[in-house]
Amino acid sequence: MTSLVRASLLSVALATLASAASLSHAQTAAPTGAWPQRTVRLVVPFPPGGGTDTVARALGQKLSARLDKPVVVDNKPGASTIIGTEAVVRAEPDGYTLLVSGSSSYTVNPALRSKLPYDLAKDLVPVATVARAPLVMVVSATAPYKDLHGLIAAAKAAPKTIHYATFGSGSGPHLAGALLEQAAGIKLQDVPYRGSSQSLMALIGGEIQLGIDTVAAAAPQIRAGKLRALAIAGKSRSSMLPGVPTVEELKLPDAVFDAWYAIAAPAKTPPEVIRKLVAEVEAITRDPGMQEQVRAQGMEPVHLGPVATRAVMDDEIGRYRALAHRAQIVVE
Repeated sequence: MTSLVRASLLSVALATLASAASLSHAQTAAPTGAWPQRTVRLVVPFPPGGGTDTVARALGQKLSARLDKPVVVDNKPGASTIIGTEAVVRAEPDGYTLLVSGSSSYTVNPALRSKLPYDLAKDLVPVATVARAPLVMVVSATAPYKDLHGLIAAAKAAPKTIHYATFGSGSGPHLAGALLEQAAGIKLQDVPYRGSSQSLMALIGGEIQLGIDTVAAAAPQIRAGKLRALAIAGKSRSSMLPGVPTVEELKLPDAVFDAWYAIAAPAKTPPEVIRKLVAEVEAITRDPGMQEQVRAQGMEPVHLGPVATRAVMDDEIGRYRALAHRAQIVVE
């Protein structure tokens, strides 16, 4: 084979390799304006089967249909949602790795934990709040408290004698109970349990006097006549328990505690990707089918855009940080 032929063949081979490399780069690094070109991953920092996972899967199914691309849920539980949240923070900011989590990730952890491996305000950009999970204050159906004011009166008469269930220091029920204490001027005693099933059975059995849990978890026992609902801890009533007043309606606005779910992206995600995500997620949350799915799980469909979601985050972080200081809530 002559040198000229060899040189010609080498030139063709190099051109072929360059073309293949160029095509591969175009497929894996498509211009942001064409997002999405491949699978989108929704990271959920909880195990499968919980409220966050349910919201993420419903959202992912609708988002996949609208984008005509696969959207998968990636459960990364552990360390009070820090593991999953950090995975998103450290991901490439290209719109293909997103966080779907509850307010504990967005407001409770930043308020109560001083050593997070990320700065939520700088490392994540909110896309939207998509659902609310109201908490309800419940007592045993045989308890003497007919309403929340009756329980408050009993707590004032005998401080620390009313025990309420939490899921550990800094959990939603713990913060809601601490807010109720301060708003009503009472002293309760928190008792940690592993989860809803254990705490609600303890309430029914008389081990504790007050439960603060999600409507989804408590509603079956309320309907069965084993528990009595006293108040919704949030600002709005629950469609699953429409007859139960909110703490705000009961003249205790400082006791409001709302749990919610939101989707966020890593900071530095291209603005055009964020804009498209915002538009698609808003369309999904306005969809009656999606709203019905959310309500069926004991949640309330909502839509707050990036600016409103960030405002809620900032407000709650400030409130919960002040609460933790006053109530001496310590979370390691």
